[in-house]
Amino acid sequence: MSTLTLAARNSSTMLRRNLLHARRYPSLTLNLLLTPIMLFLLFVYVFGDTMSAGMGGGTADRSAYIAYLVPGLLLMTIGSTTVGTAVSVSNDMSEGIVARFRTMPIHRGSVMTGHVVGSVLQSVASVVLVGAVAAAAGFRSTDATVLEWLAAVALVTLFATALTWIAVGMGLVSPNAEAASNNALPLIFLPLISSTFVPIDAMPGWFRPIAEYQPFTPVVETLRGLLLGSGIGHNGWLALAWCVALCALGYFWSKAVFDRDPK
Repeated sequence: MSTLTLAARNSSTMLRRNLLHARRYPSLTLNLLLTPIMLFLLFVYVFGDTMSAGMGGGTADRSAYIAYLVPGLLLMTIGSTTVGTAVSVSNDMSEGIVARFRTMPIHRGSVMTGHVVGSVLQSVASVVLVGAVAAAAGFRSTDATVLEWLAAVALVTLFATALTWIAVGMGLVSPNAEAASNNALPLIFLPLISSTFVPIDAMPGWFRPIAEYQPFTPVVETLRGLLLGSGIGHNGWLALAWCVALCALGYFWSKAVFDRDPK
């Protein structure tokens, strides 16, 4: 059996294992999903008129704010879902199953690949669920073409892959599940200081560069442009650069930690 065939076969086995775990223990995924859904309901139905009036020059338009809010919430959903990946990887490391895998004649990279592919699939499914809630609340993307929708799906998948590799690295270096959950909190916190809820121009001048050039804002603005027809500008290139950089960082970091000889 060739190395490529062995890697593909073992990776599919690990993927099936992780998906079975997610199906048997759905509480973690559901708890992480509640954060973006509750924030969406809070900002739309409690703060919606006020926020839309502030952005619209005094005219309240909740439907306009829903359209503005949804792209950022979809990406926040990815950040929340990948926290569960960090916890799952940390559990595998601390419970000894990875040590068992090391002694078996399997492709070593398949353990991480199974986690990554499984997490990306869960992230995309979570985005679809939150998108359905948003659609029920009135979100519409009537101006987007088929190509723009395909580009949006590709961007969401690429961003989910990037954050998942970072989450895998966090899980590998965490001593237990609680530490992994705490280490992955920036994946939930960063969307709160991006352009998800308010435009960059509404922020204090000293804070704008922090919000503008962190990973979430360029991806949010690019997704917003694809779905709503707003300008993308330089955000498209920044979004791709962040996704590629985070993928590379997370992959090489995870590989280095995973290949390290256990003590």
